[in-house]
Amino acid sequence: MNNSLKNQLLKAGLSDVKKVKKLEHEKRVAVDKEESKKLAQKALEEKQARDRELNRLQQLERESKAREAQVRNMVVTQAISRKGGETAYQFADGGKIKKLYVTEAQFNQLVKGQIAVVRSGEGYELVPTLAAEKIRTRDESVVVVLNTRVEKAEVDEEDPYKDYVIPDDLMW
Repeated sequence: MNNSLKNQLLKAGLSDVKKVKKLEHEKRVAVDKEESKKLAQKALEEKQARDRELNRLQQLERESKAREAQVRNMVVTQAISRKGGETAYQFADGGKIKKLYVTEAQFNQLVKGQIAVVRSGEGYELVPTLAAEKIRTRDESVVVVLNTRVEKAEVDEEDPYKDYVIPDDLMW
């Protein structure tokens, strides 16, 4: 029983060596064709996946550039002139204290949260609060100062400093 069916057929004379070799060759070619089809399909799927990822990254880059352009445009069109500003408004930006010279009216508006300070290139600009909120939705890092009105907190009756109110426009 050690003999394979092929050897048994050859010994019995029912088949010859040429036919056996031809059948083996055809079988090998068919297997190779199937493997090459599978490899080609796999390579095509991998290429499509890479292309989709590249397209997604390019789309994200285009969206990012569009947002940056919108922010720049909003800052330029909504900027409030600080011409004639003599009052120093100090604010923190990235751990450093910065100073802008604004008019007295602009200083009061900044304190009340009616206007905001935003980055513009290497410097800073003043914009209305509505524009600053729109800018913040696109890029939060551009808005440096946007004060909000805080409702008066309830005064603790036992607070020894309750009669000493800190003014909103305190210069520091």
